[in-house]
Amino acid sequence: MRVLGIDPGLATTGYGVVENNNQGFQGVDYGIISTPSNQELSGRIFSIYQNVVLLIDRFSPEAVAVEKLFFCKNISTALQVGEARGAIITAVAEKQLPVFEYTPLQVKQAVVGYGRAEKRQVQHMVTIILSLSQVPSPDDAADALAIALCQLQSHRWQQLIEEQE
Repeated sequence: MRVLGIDPGLATTGYGVVENNNQGFQGVDYGIISTPSNQELSGRIFSIYQNVVLLIDRFSPEAVAVEKLFFCKNISTALQVGEARGAIITAVAEKQLPVFEYTPLQVKQAVVGYGRAEKRQVQHMVTIILSLSQVPSPDDAADALAIALCQLQSHRWQQLIEEQE
């Protein structure tokens, strides 16, 4: 199974593509979608949408996992992340793929085994799980890989439960 993980943001949206094959988890690609702060909001949102469509076309994931907005201290940041999430989910819906949403706590629990893990710990575990030569950079891309891993772990648990029924 191949999953596209996305860490939404207006200025920087991280993405990570992870596959679960017979050898375990494999990182396929990761990076960021950047939008310039001097661009109109509508153009930035449209750019995120277009780039997610291109990522789906390029990597043909079977599912997309997006970080859920859990809480935010800054209301304007929360609104911007919400707008980026809307563009992402619209692109996924257009491609008729299932979208799964996870809170940062759920992602940390799935990747590190501890929901209050620090960002550095998550990045370290992503590096180990995917057998990468270095910690993925920037942080948004590492987070997106962790989100994809969370979906793959969740899918694996769901399969095990179904086998037991």
